[in-house]
Amino acid sequence: MDLLRHLRIFVAVADELHFSRAADQLGMAQPPLSQAVRRLEKDLGAELFDRSHRQVRLTAAGLLLLDEARELLAREQRLRTLAHRAGDGALGTLRAGIPPDTTVATLSTLLSACAEHAPGLSVDLQEITTGEQLRLLASGGLDVGLVHQPVDATELDLGPEVRAELGVVLPRTSPLARIAEIALADLSGHDLVLFPRAQAPGWYDRILDTCRTNGFVPGRLRHASNPEFLLALVHAGHGIAFDQGPVARKEPRVVWRPLAGRPLTRRTNGAWPSGRSAHPAAPHFAELAADVLARDRTATGRRDEGPRPPDGPPRPWSVVYDAPS
Repeated sequence: MDLLRHLRIFVAVADELHFSRAADQLGMAQPPLSQAVRRLEKDLGAELFDRSHRQVRLTAAGLLLLDEARELLAREQRLRTLAHRAGDGALGTLRAGIPPDTTVATLSTLLSACAEHAPGLSVDLQEITTGEQLRLLASGGLDVGLVHQPVDATELDLGPEVRAELGVVLPRTSPLARIAEIALADLSGHDLVLFPRAQAPGWYDRILDTCRTNGFVPGRLRHASNPEFLLALVHAGHGIAFDQGPVARKEPRVVWRPLAGRPLTRRTNGAWPSGRSAHPAAPHFAELAADVLARDRTATGRRDEGPRPPDGPPRPWSVVYDAPS
């Protein structure tokens, strides 16, 4: 016997105290409704309705059962609602990886947005490189990550793409700082400060390939994981670096200039494992993170304190709401 179904029928009859009206309310014929009530009474071993009078009445057993039946049905509804929210990714814990170069402002905005959009979801943000994120996504140690392209996405689903055009960070005393827009070939002879290759191998190799293709072969490569250390190396004359702008503006002894032709565009996507095992909140997080990254980058204001290129300020980040193939 489907107990919950029979209890719903019992409550409907108890509310109406009329079998025909209860059947109409439930959208069913009266004979099967009456049979369901008889079946429930037989299964419980007690009569629930007094049918000896012209008007249907609840028996003492029926009166006692009614409140319990309502509570049980309410619990069932709460259970269904809870399961539905969990299935939509609105509850539980989401393990999310973010790149080490994520700014404090972006991180704070992302956490606030997650709390606003899914207050019942606990987001466990972890600062992890793209390479490590890919390993954890494959092993099940991470539910979703923000990775710098290019990556092997054979077994991953990708969210919206966020693009950031990189410029060059120079010492303020550099002769190149007087130029409004710098070509990569203009950097010939300079050392280059980059993040360690292990952080995002595909993006690291893409940067060097693009530099060589455009006439810039670094004299020496130096590595800096920490943005503050990167700026210190640039200021000390140990090389130039590529950046989006906001980090460089924190250090008054360096300047940021756009690159002619915009040859370096960093692409970032939310990524999560393909298939049924994927966390239901992963796609939502990827979309939310893309929106936050784009809005946060646009809101950073003036990107350069020096001269402007003739065609106006560099374009801000853009969000492409199509997962790349």
